[in-house]
Amino acid sequence: MGKLKIGVIGAGSISQFHLGGYKAYPDTEIYAICDLNEDRARKKAEEFGAAKVFTDYRDLLALPEIDAVSICTWNNSHAEISIAALEAGKHVLVEKPLCKTVEEALRVEEAVRKSGKILQVGFVRRYAENTRILKKFIDASDLGGIYYAKASCLRRLGNPGGWFADVERSGGGPLIDLGVHIIDICWYLMGKPKVVSVTGNTYNRLGNRSNVEHLSFYQAADYDASKNTVEDMANALIRFDNGASLMVDVSFTLHAQKDELSVKLYGDKGGAELEPELSIVTEKHNTILNLEPQIDNKSFDFIGAFNNEMATFAESIRGSKTTLSPVEDGVEIMKILCAIYESAETGKEIAFK
Repeated sequence: MGKLKIGVIGAGSISQFHLGGYKAYPDTEIYAICDLNEDRARKKAEEFGAAKVFTDYRDLLALPEIDAVSICTWNNSHAEISIAALEAGKHVLVEKPLCKTVEEALRVEEAVRKSGKILQVGFVRRYAENTRILKKFIDASDLGGIYYAKASCLRRLGNPGGWFADVERSGGGPLIDLGVHIIDICWYLMGKPKVVSVTGNTYNRLGNRSNVEHLSFYQAADYDASKNTVEDMANALIRFDNGASLMVDVSFTLHAQKDELSVKLYGDKGGAELEPELSIVTEKHNTILNLEPQIDNKSFDFIGAFNNEMATFAESIRGSKTTLSPVEDGVEIMKILCAIYESAETGKEIAFK
């Protein structure tokens, strides 16, 4: 068989990491790029050597030579494009979150089942080197049973605006954009236990803080400081059927001294911090030991993780590997995210059946 021909739908900022990952992998060819903005699509096609450029994803999916697609579009189009791609006989890598609602997620899952194709959800932190190493320790029971995890992704000034701040296109703010990552990586490392209940809160007190001067931050291509319909902060407590729990908080804007990224897991034989740097805590001879792994990337390596993610997607299509982030996991994370929003809206704990 020749190289896998890849189509990339959506040529915004996140597509750069998908394109870079495919370019770095010898068994994939970037064949077509699609974006509503034709100039942006053409620039990416020139940069990465794509033969075809489209402004309508349906035209890209109609190409019989395309084997698989990466979907890097707004969240509100993930389900529609994923289903269309699967029905067109393409394998799919869709950026996180899988979609906007549980109902959409279930429709995507059914389309995967009917098509027999692979759908990989873009939970990129699962593919990072620090995650891979920690999972070895967890799988070997070096941490024992993990009963508690705590994760934070707090920005003091970091609302990208544009579609990120438009609830109709994004589905929400920092919870669905940032929280999806840290909730997923904790749930994954905890062994993907069944969720039994969720309690959550969301706040919209600071907006996008466009009045703040002297500090730069990433802004979406369609940034508009006057438009913001998403939360600026959220927190949640998630309980699992094995008695374990996960506490999480995230923000786009917050009166914090500095940004914070923290992922911690605690077991009955040891503990670990995945972010900001990988470290492991254990006991020996009645002494607590802080272990520092000797590895190149103790923190999350963006480019390395995306390269691993694209390689795993290609190898899963070939049948030599199994994806680490199948559609079923995307559905479960959507259930958690939507339950947090529902709990915040109703003021009640949401119980899972």
